Amino acid sequence: MTSTIPLFAELSPGQLVVLTGAATNVACALVGCFLVLRRMSMMGDAISHAVLPGLVIAFLFSGTTSIVPLFVGAVVCGLLTTFLTQTLHQYARVPSDASMGVVFTSMFALGVVLVKRYVGGLHFDVACVYEGTLELVSLATPIAGLPRPLFTTLLVLLLNLAVLILLWKEFKLSSFDPALATTMGISATAMHYLLMTLVAVTAVASFEAVGSILVVAMLIVPAATAHLLTDRLSWMVAIACAVGVASSVLGYWAAGYWNTNIAGMMTVAAGLLYALAVFFSPRYGICSTVYRNVRMSLRVLREDLLAMLYRVEELDAAHEKRLTRAEASEAVGGGWLVRWGMRELLQDGRILLAGDQLQLTEKGRDAARQLVRSHRLWETYLVQHLGMPLDHVHEPAHRVEHFIDERLRQELASEIDNEGQDPHGRAIPE
Repeated sequence: MTSTIPLFAELSPGQLVVLTGAATNVACALVGCFLVLRRMSMMGDAISHAVLPGLVIAFLFSGTTSIVPLFVGAVVCGLLTTFLTQTLHQYARVPSDASMGVVFTSMFALGVVLVKRYVGGLHFDVACVYEGTLELVSLATPIAGLPRPLFTTLLVLLLNLAVLILLWKEFKLSSFDPALATTMGISATAMHYLLMTLVAVTAVASFEAVGSILVVAMLIVPAATAHLLTDRLSWMVAIACAVGVASSVLGYWAAGYWNTNIAGMMTVAAGLLYALAVFFSPRYGICSTVYRNVRMSLRVLREDLLAMLYRVEELDAAHEKRLTRAEASEAVGGGWLVRWGMRELLQDGRILLAGDQLQLTEKGRDAARQLVRSHRLWETYLVQHLGMPLDHVHEPAHRVEHFIDERLRQELASEIDNEGQDPHGRAIPE
């Protein structure tokens, strides 16, 4: 080994395990991104279950458990699963999820029957199906100076990477818009089957290292995590690969700490990274969404307070009437969010306290004037152009006034007949 590939000669068994896990994760992530985009996440699960009859038939024909015939048989069976699933969906009008369930359960059942009928004396290790043998990778038969699982996964990784680089545009277009791809002369069907071929090859090549069940998570979880973090496909693929490598390192460390299965812990680590993305993704995360919603509600409440104080001043030209903090808070619904918004307006210098009464500053009055102008322009537009009755225009105008900018205010002013007054006879501020 040392004379063949010096780069890997000095690696410890633990480093070989991490490298094999990372190579498997990255190989799966490359094709998994397109499975997620095509909403075919469970196709990897279907293929991993449906290859059992291929393994049995390959053993019956070759008479050996050598990796090459078993690999070929599994890949052929995986492609057959894809073909049957697509055929049922396209020609028999069976929903894609139902066709997938029918095909892979039937194929798996056929494999069980074939095992019981023809190869009852052959022992299939449960670790190959469930856990894989990642812990023993350093003891595996070497190929070209590398442990066989590492050599196989690296080979598949390079294959997936080469195909995606060569056919990036075709895969991208057929994933987002198959009809447009076909119109442009790109066969969406051919791209589909090529992707399924890569998925089948990747899944089968990963069995020895991580097992046929855990490979499903490696196909989907890093890609799903990346999908939460970006809307650009190139970045999605890069982030998915990075998540795969990170989950390999973290999973190996955690497995050593808790003395448990390495491949399973790598999958758990990937799941935890996905959970972090679910909560903290800048655009789609739960915490980010809650934060944006709170900030939007806070902005609306601040603007409602300003507009209300402006209308109070408008009704009392001498500015003798003032609202107390409690009265203003109650007028817009009360609660901690209103108190927060009022505090921000005070800190921003848009309102000030005169005793316990609230008063608009010039800065706050200018902002409030534009809000009231937006409200009354929109009310006028609704009455003049949509014929809405007067008692129905306040609520929609109140909702939309927070999202009307200066450009739209000018357009509304140019569309209405009487810019000086709203339908209720109140002056529209300049």
